[in-house]
Amino acid sequence: MTQAERVPSDSGGAASRRGKGGGPRRLTRSRRRGTAVVEFAIVAPLFFLVILGIIEFGRMVMVQQILTNASREGARRAVLESTTAPDVETVVADYLTNASVSGATVTVAPGSLSGLGFGDPVTVTVSVPFDQVSWVPAPWFLGGRTLSAQSVMRAERPE
Repeated sequence: MTQAERVPSDSGGAASRRGKGGGPRRLTRSRRRGTAVVEFAIVAPLFFLVILGIIEFGRMVMVQQILTNASREGARRAVLESTTAPDVETVVADYLTNASVSGATVTVAPGSLSGLGFGDPVTVTVSVPFDQVSWVPAPWFLGGRTLSAQSVMRAERPE
């Protein structure tokens, strides 16, 4: 009886580690490594695209919430007696500066707050182009869009 007859091929012994010609199976391992590299080359760009999309949409939601809060703070100031439109714009600008958002435009309607009566609506709108607040150098998904928030409150003036 020879050595090959004594060791079954499915026992995990030396005979199962040899290729068809009796040599080691190194060629198969390098093919597997090559397959992993090709799979990574296909999947990696998609993976990074998804990650950048998550970052971009997360930043958009964060800035939208900041704009909403800034317009609300501006509207709260606008409804008080003896407040002017520049006062409202200053309050909104300070809020946005503290939140590290720049390049926003603030609109107060009506333009003159001095003639408001009790219960008259005051609207404060804050908007900013997403390109100015994105953390991604060149926003792909939301580039060219403008984020905007609006708050309306009733004037608290004596009758």
